[in-house]
Amino acid sequence: MTQLFPLREKPALSPYKKGDVLVLFGELFSRGYANGLVEEAERRGMTIVRATVGRREKDGSLRALNAEETATIPQPFINIPLEAGFDMEPDAHGMTPCDQLKDIKLSDWDHAQLNWTSIDESEKNGIARFKKNTELFIKELEKHIPAGANVLFAHLMAGGVPRTKIIMPLLNRAFKGTGDRHISTQALLDSQIGQFCLRNFKEVTAETFRHLIEISAPLRKKIEAQGNNVSYTAYGYHGTEVLIRDQYLWQTYTCYFQGWAKMALEQHAEKFAQQGVRCCVYNCPEILTNSSSVFQGVEVSLYSLVSAIEKDAGDKKYAEQVLAQCKDLLKDDVTLAQIKKFTDAYLTNDLTLAFSKYDKWPQHSRQDQMEYMLASSDTLFEMHKDQKNLITAVLSEVVFKSCGYVMLHDSWKPKAPVSWIGHDLVARCM
Repeated sequence: MTQLFPLREKPALSPYKKGDVLVLFGELFSRGYANGLVEEAERRGMTIVRATVGRREKDGSLRALNAEETATIPQPFINIPLEAGFDMEPDAHGMTPCDQLKDIKLSDWDHAQLNWTSIDESEKNGIARFKKNTELFIKELEKHIPAGANVLFAHLMAGGVPRTKIIMPLLNRAFKGTGDRHISTQALLDSQIGQFCLRNFKEVTAETFRHLIEISAPLRKKIEAQGNNVSYTAYGYHGTEVLIRDQYLWQTYTCYFQGWAKMALEQHAEKFAQQGVRCCVYNCPEILTNSSSVFQGVEVSLYSLVSAIEKDAGDKKYAEQVLAQCKDLLKDDVTLAQIKKFTDAYLTNDLTLAFSKYDKWPQHSRQDQMEYMLASSDTLFEMHKDQKNLITAVLSEVVFKSCGYVMLHDSWKPKAPVSWIGHDLVARCM
């Protein structure tokens, strides 16, 4: 278990400058953490090298982006598909893991038996493809690094949910299901489908970081030999500290299905740091993203950022604007103080606390705990004028901008291989 290491102080500006290079290892999508890092790098005048995970054709084959798809992507852009994972990777007989899952009925998911020899082969093929494309990517990247440039690699790989129709109904039942629609996360992960998911998550989220650092080693050594800096960042999640009844305390969303893969990611960072590689996995606070919608309830602790902003905002004028924006989205008879009181009660409830134990993370959920979390999330939604226009969208932007600042400037010489960015630091870096 990684030692909890929260960053407390706003980092001083790092030496990154015009002409230095931020390499996005993975695809940049809208409304995500990495946008804050890109904005901060652009403010420093750095060159952003963009990448893609590629696209799948109807026959399942992976391809680079076409002219229409690349038309709006700023240059420099390396059009080599960096898709990771092996859910759509064929074995010697042309069978993919997703093919194995496509005929499984929802009523029979927990009895499904998979062909693990075939899955092992798909995994091996998927890793070989990814490593080969990463080698091509690094070779192409070298052309975009001018003499004297410092380089920051940002690992953006996460996820790995198998792309087959049985998966989403199962995830919805595990993370949103109440009453007899509920499936326990323990039962899901213990099933053969769950075991396959865990392996794919680990390959996408954790192993890609290892492949990147190992494959870029010759380039890193060449740049460092010229007296320049090379660092690697990755996005983690391992709970985060939020202001609860005027104290910054660690809490988490349960069950975090990617947690085991994120722990493997942390272990890679610790191992490489011991070898002298400058790298850090930054465990960032929960935000509302396009991909987090299945995990309703993950956003509940984000509301408490309002309290941290009131207490610790570095820029009081900007803080007032953000809080006013939040207040405008709430119903006329709802105050920010009510939001604070409600989230405090939720985060100190015995049921929540029983599932927020750092040394047991990631814990499996339980039906009563999930139902309480979902009901709390619904109550907060109902406090808004429009449930499609939530204060969590405003607060998410504050989080990813502050995280971008911290990650860029701390990454020059990371204080630890695994660090936590809490609500206190998010507020200070506003």
